[in-house]
Amino acid sequence: MGKTRAFKPALQGGVDYAFDNGFYLGNWNSTINWTKYLPSGNNSSVEVDLYGGYKFKAGPLDMDVGALTYLYPGASGANTTEVYLGAAYGPVSAKYSRTVSKGYFGIGKEFLNGQGRGTGYLSLGFAQEVMPKVTLKASVGFTDFKGGANAAGIPDYMDYSVGAGYDLGDGLTLSGAVVGGNKKSSFLYPASVDTSGKSINKSTLVVMLTKAL
Repeated sequence: MGKTRAFKPALQGGVDYAFDNGFYLGNWNSTINWTKYLPSGNNSSVEVDLYGGYKFKAGPLDMDVGALTYLYPGASGANTTEVYLGAAYGPVSAKYSRTVSKGYFGIGKEFLNGQGRGTGYLSLGFAQEVMPKVTLKASVGFTDFKGGANAAGIPDYMDYSVGAGYDLGDGLTLSGAVVGGNKKSSFLYPASVDTSGKSINKSTLVVMLTKAL
């Protein structure tokens, strides 16, 4: 029996503005299809990210503190707001985000009332140019849910990404990464999403062509 392969392109784009004093503002947008699994049945075809923060030096560390809001027009039950603190030293970086909104991508608003706030996410990253125009990138992230979410059967979660990017010049970058997670079912919606018995978190190759203006 042959394997089924899926090609699922997404349209993405955004804009960032950095002030001379270290403050910055930004927006990122992407087409999506996961909100159709929300218990309410409300669906959004786009994710709109709004963020702002402040970058500064602390000795040898490059620090970053700010806030990020994920908006899902038509599916407001998935809206999520986080605050974050990041640090980078050379090719190594770490970032911790904590949910301050009542909901965490549906948890706390669509179900498990109030259990989304306080969810934490720790990410560790590595990015290093290994040869001219080629940058190796790797990251691992850990999601820590509140006790009520764990008690309801939503486990803490680990995700990973390993890949590389190639600078094509003129602001164009071609990148590819293998991404996945350590749970066989969705960390948010195990019953409603992963009904086929197949893992939706299996290792997946993601290819991106980006243009910086």
